[in-house]
Amino acid sequence: MLNLETVTVEQLTESLITRRLSAVALARACLDRIAALDERGPALHAVRALNPGALADAEAADRRLLAGDHGPLIGIPVLLKDNIDVLGMPTTAGSLALEHSYPVADAPLVTALRRAGAVILGKVNLTELANFLTAGMPGGYSSLGGQVLNPYDVTQTPSGSSSGSAVAVAAGLAALSVGSETSGSILGPACANSVVGLKPTVGLVPRTGLVPIAGSQDTAGPLARTVADVAALLTVLAARDERDPATAANPLADHDFAGDLDRAAVRGRRIGVVLGCVPEEGSDDRALWDDATQAMRELGATLVPVELDTRSGIEGGSSVLTYEFGRDLDTYLSGLPEDAPCRSLADVIAFNEAHSAAVLKFGQTRALAAQAKDRAPGSADTRRYLADRAQDLVESRDRLDALLRAENLAALLFAGYPGASIGARAGYPSLALPAGYRAADRRPFGITLLGPAWSEPELLGLGHAFEQATHLRRPPSVVNPALLRGRGCGVADGTGEIG
Repeated sequence: MLNLETVTVEQLTESLITRRLSAVALARACLDRIAALDERGPALHAVRALNPGALADAEAADRRLLAGDHGPLIGIPVLLKDNIDVLGMPTTAGSLALEHSYPVADAPLVTALRRAGAVILGKVNLTELANFLTAGMPGGYSSLGGQVLNPYDVTQTPSGSSSGSAVAVAAGLAALSVGSETSGSILGPACANSVVGLKPTVGLVPRTGLVPIAGSQDTAGPLARTVADVAALLTVLAARDERDPATAANPLADHDFAGDLDRAAVRGRRIGVVLGCVPEEGSDDRALWDDATQAMRELGATLVPVELDTRSGIEGGSSVLTYEFGRDLDTYLSGLPEDAPCRSLADVIAFNEAHSAAVLKFGQTRALAAQAKDRAPGSADTRRYLADRAQDLVESRDRLDALLRAENLAALLFAGYPGASIGARAGYPSLALPAGYRAADRRPFGITLLGPAWSEPELLGLGHAFEQATHLRRPPSVVNPALLRGRGCGVADGTGEIG
């Protein structure tokens, strides 16, 4: 029997290839679980819309399997963050203004998933406009999708903005999901929902067909329950795309990340521990952190205490995201069909103001600030943006490169994800890993590894070795059994067994 909460891509692939399980049966099991947990039962609200062609795609996967065509993700159910274009489905980014906004084509990463044989189950909810509509919006909230719930503790944030992407794989609604990150939007939900999340180097995964925040920092990335599953998904997603200049220098476009999963990968590596980010002595987090660092040492790592200022030194904060949001969202929306409901940020703002009772519970301060920027060449706003971007790079990329080189470090290790901002500004990759549950309330605890550009093979190797040595992740039905009990999720205890 296969358990939807814990089954791996490798196990599913073996069952599909040997015909012990059909792609249609697997897709139906996931759809049934979505109905039981996401639409009814605890109503997690992770899934915004189902793909009407999901079962047809599963049937096509079964035909490919019967013909001996074993694509790398053949028959594997995948859910996509709803800021990613899928032909025939609206791309809403959680915005009521974009509820009926249909793209003209699949995003390249969706094309790659289809080519690999994946079954696109549907779209998942997110913090509205990837958390760039306004300040103070709860993680996982949008005017269109409502509030995503954390399956480990519904009183706690699922984090954002890739909330639905993390919750979906944590709760066993799909084997894999794709999220996106500008600063913390994969790493935060991964840590909050006890899954593995990779924020790639900017340029590793094409961004064409993604509703943007900022081209200097945006990237799509994989979330899954194991490092091996993240590696399998990343192998399909990594590519070059002539429409995305950031991918032109991608040295890992044809890389098989499964080959980096070495249980001895930690041995002999120097890993930096950022002293200012170590949890407080005597706390639950500190106990879990001490266990995680001890495991790294036992695997053969040398942990090196380091000092690193992860903050921006720009007075009043960097203007980069605000400046680029208006520019890049206008570019995306202007490329939609002429009958699209919104073709500029100004259209989105006007819709929101006209429907303020439904949309503006938390306002739209960030959207208004972005709209107010003067992007003319030589304007004060443009000069400030260029100066801020240059300083961001000095304070992130240059600072990280110097530290990693000076201490001969493979990566930096954090409790939680306090390195998200400096890594995002640099465009560098980070890997979030489950690292246990707090003694007082069983809420998930995670760690992250941050490395230099294009170090995904190293990070995945380190993460896999840690995961296989510790086996710390537990599914929601074990950590929070009351949430799923009696919900009709495949078996009486809610674990969703199939096959």
